[in-house]
Amino acid sequence: MSRLPSAQSHNRQRKSTWDLILPNGGTPAGTSSPASSSSLLNRLQLDDDIDGETRDLFVTVDDPKKHVCTMETYITYRITTKSTRVEFDLPEYSVRRRYQDFDWLRNKLEESQPTHLIPPLPEKFVVKGVVDRFSEEFVETRRKALDKFLKRITDHPVLSFNEHFNVFLTAKDLTAYKKQGMALLTRVGESVKHVTGGYKLRSRPLEFAAIGDYLDTFALKLGTIDRIAQRIIKEEIEYLVELREYGPVYSTWSALEGELAEPLEGVSACIGNCSTALEELTDDMTEDFLPVLREYILYSDSMKSVLKKRDQVQAEYEAKLEAVALRKEDRPKVPADVERCQDRMECFNADLKADLERWQGNKRQDFRQLLMGMADKNIQYYEKCLMAWESIIPLLQEKQEANGVRKAIFISQRKQHTSVARRNPRNGTLRRTRGRHEQKAPHFPWTRSDSGTDLCGALTCLSLEGAVGTSVESPSRAYSGLWP
Repeated sequence: MSRLPSAQSHNRQRKSTWDLILPNGGTPAGTSSPASSSSLLNRLQLDDDIDGETRDLFVTVDDPKKHVCTMETYITYRITTKSTRVEFDLPEYSVRRRYQDFDWLRNKLEESQPTHLIPPLPEKFVVKGVVDRFSEEFVETRRKALDKFLKRITDHPVLSFNEHFNVFLTAKDLTAYKKQGMALLTRVGESVKHVTGGYKLRSRPLEFAAIGDYLDTFALKLGTIDRIAQRIIKEEIEYLVELREYGPVYSTWSALEGELAEPLEGVSACIGNCSTALEELTDDMTEDFLPVLREYILYSDSMKSVLKKRDQVQAEYEAKLEAVALRKEDRPKVPADVERCQDRMECFNADLKADLERWQGNKRQDFRQLLMGMADKNIQYYEKCLMAWESIIPLLQEKQEANGVRKAIFISQRKQHTSVARRNPRNGTLRRTRGRHEQKAPHFPWTRSDSGTDLCGALTCLSLEGAVGTSVESPSRAYSGLWP
């Protein structure tokens, strides 16, 4: 398979498309430029495919291992590479790398490809006592971030052919490569920085000024979302602790109750299911949502860094133009170094625009998946909570219906007994009961052998009163006024 064009040839091919960019000029003819940062925000479209390129390089990061040495403890990750490119002697490689190796690779890419946007790495340092950097959760989160870092480079049409990237993927030991000094291109870039350090840039072209404004707004919004999301997760974790203490209270309470035992156990189980669902939601937010926000906050910083490098090249070009204009010649000839500086600025602009377009495509895809995943996880959480609470409703309804039937039977039999008790047992005629203060001392039908009906009714009332918890130790209070 043929090698893709290098950075310089890639830029020369673009040169026929892009017109010369003047220091204070705008967009080349035939291209559209956003008028403001808000127009860049409106370019967020939810399309699936970023490009139609065929992949011939696949890189994965997996199998983290902890290494304990005398002086330090660190984690290494297995890097597996499969490729059909001619730059690789073998079709597959497997090496182990630690975080500082990834950091070395990124620095080398910045040195050798200053005109391109280099993907960011996850933060190296963590607050001790707050996050355990050797915990399984932290190691897995970092593994995912490092895997995405390498995949960003792999998908780039220029960075994926960088020689330092090839060394990183294939060399068993990077020690010899790390000892090498700065590249010549880097030294030249540093010298240019010092030479143009005292020159103030007149102004950015409108399109790059709009990009800078957009990046500032983008980073500000993501930073606000990140802070609020972290506070929400913290509150959810505190709420989860309360739920785990709240549910068992109902379970211990049920041991003291008779008929309420089953409903109380149901409430305890319901709260337990809700706490489990909340824990899953919190883990998803911590492992999937926050890392993407932080990656794109770091991405915006990387883009701002590339913009500053572009400004330095423009400042150098403007300084050389002023030096030529100060010469006392009618028609001063443009020196070759000025033309080379102009070519560098044009290539810088073309590479920056291409990387910005690629970054926008990645951002659209990543945030669409992020927001859809967040919506799906929240829906699942509330559905689980709803199902948990709905599961105990039939249990409570059964208890309520049973109590209602028992109460209805009691009322019906109580009324039946009252009508029997008001009938004169001697002649069968009905009599009015006396008022409260005119009633005679009560006497009970179970002491009379000539009234089987009254005896049955009285026993029925006593059994019903015992069922609902009414005391039968003082029957005079319950049956006063029912018999003469």
